[in-house]
Amino acid sequence: MSTKKKVGILGGSFDPVHLGHLNLAVSLKEACNLDEVLFVPAGLSPFKENAPPAVAGEHRLAMLKLAIASIGGFQVIDWELNSKGPSFTIDTVRKLSEDKTLDLRLLVGEDHFASFYRWKEAEELLRLAPPLVGSRGAEVKAGAGTLLKKLEEGRVTIPLFDISSTAVRERLLQKKFCGHLVPAAVLDYISLHRLYSRI
Repeated sequence: MSTKKKVGILGGSFDPVHLGHLNLAVSLKEACNLDEVLFVPAGLSPFKENAPPAVAGEHRLAMLKLAIASIGGFQVIDWELNSKGPSFTIDTVRKLSEDKTLDLRLLVGEDHFASFYRWKEAEELLRLAPPLVGSRGAEVKAGAGTLLKKLEEGRVTIPLFDISSTAVRERLLQKKFCGHLVPAAVLDYISLHRLYSRI
């Protein structure tokens, strides 16, 4: 009897991808013995319809591919970039769940605790892809409810990097050093294509 392939799913705008994203993925992959991690760049986050990504999907996809090129077991799927309108994680997870050889897990940071109830079909999402939540290990007073219980159960204590794409974009705009925040190949791509020179 063959065992299922354990696959983590990490979505986001990745605008741009940074070392915080990679750290979360690598740490959860290793801690939970995942076989693979799929990065899923969003076309347009339903929470950011009034603030779409600063750069086009093709650039965010290219940067992601550069960022993970040397990391075994990391892949990118571009389904959400090709969808019209806001992209929803549940749609991607449903499509992936059609492959019965996969054991899906949703990778998130603990900063999603407070807002996860707003995700489309959140309970069904966590049923199809139980969460692995990268946590600093500190107590999170997030309230009660089925969703929060499932998120709590999926908490994995890992070292977290306090980096945001917003802060990276601001530093790039100000022409500040970002080599400690973003992979070198991604910074080279940003420079080559003159991305984030204005926001």
